[in-house]
Amino acid sequence: RHHPRGPGPPPEEDADSAVDFTPAMTGAVVVISCSIMLLLYFFYDRFVYVMIGIFGLGAGTGLYSCLEPLVRHLPRRHRQACPQLPLLLLLGLCAAVTLLWVACRNQDRWAWLLQDALGVAYCLFVLRRVRLPTLRNCASFLLALLAFDVFFVFVTPLFTGTGESIMVEVASGPAHSSSPERLPMVLKVPRLSFSALTLCDQPFSILGFGDIVVPGFLVAYCHRFDVQVHSRQLYFVACTVAYAVGLLATFGAMVLMEMGQPALLYLVSSTLLTSLALAACRQELGLFWTLCGFEEDPAAVVPVSEDEATSPEGLSESLEGWSDANLDPTELPPASPGASDELTPLMPVAVPTGQ
Repeated sequence: RHHPRGPGPPPEEDADSAVDFTPAMTGAVVVISCSIMLLLYFFYDRFVYVMIGIFGLGAGTGLYSCLEPLVRHLPRRHRQACPQLPLLLLLGLCAAVTLLWVACRNQDRWAWLLQDALGVAYCLFVLRRVRLPTLRNCASFLLALLAFDVFFVFVTPLFTGTGESIMVEVASGPAHSSSPERLPMVLKVPRLSFSALTLCDQPFSILGFGDIVVPGFLVAYCHRFDVQVHSRQLYFVACTVAYAVGLLATFGAMVLMEMGQPALLYLVSSTLLTSLALAACRQELGLFWTLCGFEEDPAAVVPVSEDEATSPEGLSESLEGWSDANLDPTELPPASPGASDELTPLMPVAVPTGQ
């Protein structure tokens, strides 16, 4: 049964609706990532400013996207005079915070806090706007980025003159670069060191946005699957714990091997294998892989038993509330002239025949 909408304006479309990721987009992301990596390696002094600009735009947009729901839930009495004023003030605040970071990004004592806050907002914005519709798409995307990460960490040292990987060189600044700028697409945390050298050059531990967003797509997919099958966040919690274990394994490998590690090698392996193992144990691997059967809105489906669907009695009972005899003529709106002519072609569709 379809319930008609009451009077009022039509519902607004969700401006932040997710975009489904396709295999073609996966290939495009890999090609673009390789191109950016090579441009940064060979033209770091100039291209780093392009990346700073991209981060500024993305981080400001992400911060606005994260704070906008809070502003929209303000009591109406605070925004009756000018409904758009709070959003305009929020836009100005996000722009001011972003410009403050751009102006003070090299202040190692405190600017890292601002960069981390903007970075988290940027990652949440990407995870909110991009959706991997099936685990098949998700797995292909994760494995493609894993191969990209492994290649630029373990294979590229064979081609560089310094024997250092392109990934590590770009993340820390190439040795041949004279620019003091560093890539902002990382979360930075100062290392606890009591050496006097830290007064001049503060060392940081960094985690790239790709190491957050790429496994984050799988974590978001697990959460969506939990909602669909009502599994009480089982997949989401398991995948999140697996991510933490993979992150610890990454840092452990860095300490043992004393070299940079492709974090996605550990993060993708731990999260993807854990999720697949859990689905296999719960005998939901087919559903988890394709998410088939959950495309339609459950609220729009009216459950009808097989007996009701096949028996005339069940049909008559289901139509009892829609009989014209049960309608009060005084409650009907006045019909416009010619309305009966307009509705006549539709009547055979709505009224069951007596045959």
